[in-house]
Amino acid sequence: MTLAAATDLAAATNEHLANISNVLIYSAMAVYTLAFFAYIAEWLFGSRSKVARTAAALTARPEQSKAPAVTVRKDGGTAVLERPKVVVRSASGQRDVPDGPGAHGGDEQGDLYGRIAISLTVLAFLVELGGVVARAASVERAPWGNMYEFNITFSTVAVGVYLLLLALKKNVRWLGLFLVTTVLLDLGLAVTVLYTASDQLVPALHSYWLYIHVSTAILCGAVFYVGAVATILYLFKDSYESKLASGGTPGTFATSVLERLPSSASLDKFSYRVNAAVFPLWTFTIIAGAIWAGDAWGRYWGWDPKETWSFITWVAYACYLHARATAGWKGRKAAYLALIAFGCWLFNYYGVNIFVSGKHSYAGV
Repeated sequence: MTLAAATDLAAATNEHLANISNVLIYSAMAVYTLAFFAYIAEWLFGSRSKVARTAAALTARPEQSKAPAVTVRKDGGTAVLERPKVVVRSASGQRDVPDGPGAHGGDEQGDLYGRIAISLTVLAFLVELGGVVARAASVERAPWGNMYEFNITFSTVAVGVYLLLLALKKNVRWLGLFLVTTVLLDLGLAVTVLYTASDQLVPALHSYWLYIHVSTAILCGAVFYVGAVATILYLFKDSYESKLASGGTPGTFATSVLERLPSSASLDKFSYRVNAAVFPLWTFTIIAGAIWAGDAWGRYWGWDPKETWSFITWVAYACYLHARATAGWKGRKAAYLALIAFGCWLFNYYGVNIFVSGKHSYAGV
């Protein structure tokens, strides 16, 4: 076989692998969509469960509640007892509220749909992982040379983090619907707006530091994302609990959904732990990037927009972790800092790559 024929064969093989990757990514989106509907079914059946109906009855106004008042008979008479008030107890600035039962709300059919959703999520994860591997094979390198490749890898790792937490018996099944929804949005953006045909890397990226620096950046982003979702839900659940504690009446929909989530204290603790756990790795990511910049460009730090926003993100998360160690900045104030920090990470990825030019501007988007 001549050199030209071998080159043509290799190019045809790579193109075929790229097409396989595209098919697998679209197939993963289809399975994620099925998982999305299964998660929706879990929440819908959970809203009809006994737990959800009881929660709604306890928080509804007397004139709106269809549930009868609690009655007991004593010595031939009838004594009517008022509905019990929701009791909360402060403990280190947090309420002593038990975790909710989960999206299924204790409903057997809801739990079945939840388990089906998890199975579909696992299948979609494996199919998407296959798409990422096929993309890597088609370009004969790590599939992180442009935003399209970063996006499909990022969503794969985010789902992998979620499934790993489930495998470790962590109470995170409530995260499934929110995760799959954003993964579908991420993949939709990747295949429509960010798609870039398979191509080779620019010379600056030909380094083993690509595997070290970019892989840790993707993992950090996936974990930061999980922490951000938990933080947002914490803010909603904290408002819900505060309204109950002050004698207010949350809406029926809010009651049905939020009553099944973990308590605000649990959500707050979970988001803090995942952010604190991955922060040292984000520090290493920045250091690894600086070392790589020294090898590629002859300087370790030049305040390139990507470098600057990576540092801003680091400072924002450092402020959040410091705030959590300061008594006056726990709870909602610290949660706002966590969301600002994640917003910095998002801008560092999307905003800087799309709107700002610098040494990290390569491979189109």
